[in-house]
Amino acid sequence: MSRYVAPFLIGVLGTLVLMGLGVWQMQRLEWKQAVLAEIDTRLALPAEALPLAPDPLRDRFRPVRLQGRLGEGRALVATPADGGGAMWMRVIRPLELPDGRRILLELGRTTPEAAELLDLLPVFEGEAILYWPQETDIFTPAHEPGSQLWYARDPELMARELGTEPLLAIVRAADTVNPMLIPSEPDPTRIPNNHLNYAVTWFGLAIVWAGMTVFWLLRLRRRRYLER
Repeated sequence: MSRYVAPFLIGVLGTLVLMGLGVWQMQRLEWKQAVLAEIDTRLALPAEALPLAPDPLRDRFRPVRLQGRLGEGRALVATPADGGGAMWMRVIRPLELPDGRRILLELGRTTPEAAELLDLLPVFEGEAILYWPQETDIFTPAHEPGSQLWYARDPELMARELGTEPLLAIVRAADTVNPMLIPSEPDPTRIPNNHLNYAVTWFGLAIVWAGMTVFWLLRLRRRRYLER
């Protein structure tokens, strides 16, 4: 009987761990669906005036009405194209509002070549989405001070270079200011949500682990029978 204890424990513990990971991914799926639903709800809200003190938790993805003049300077953020391959450039400019506030305005995406030829009207009036990106990590190349090229949206650093508040607003698709620009308005349908696939994978591995354990125990039993 003792020869069965170790395989049995390994099988049970392994199956429980894999099942636990599957359950965890299902919980993550529920959380992600709630987040996406909240984003959808916020994007559908009517546009309001820009808050005096925007809050990342309260105002993320909130539509706002903006009117102002595009200031000097810009940030071109290198962004992988959908599906890999070529790179896009996110075009970000300072926007000076009538009350004197200056914020960062993301106008859209374009190719590196088109970004150099982009001709924009000096004023903007339309709707935008407030957004607080979190794109920098230890692998993000450092930005060279004074350069227009960036490798991630970093409102804090961009604000210091362009003389604005550390607040980013993304122009809505309907108010894109130039046909050479592709709208970069947040789209919940393009936010990855692979937790169901991960859960199915973990549950599948748990079934395989349990099956292999049963097979292992049956082989031990058969070997013991043949040794008699």
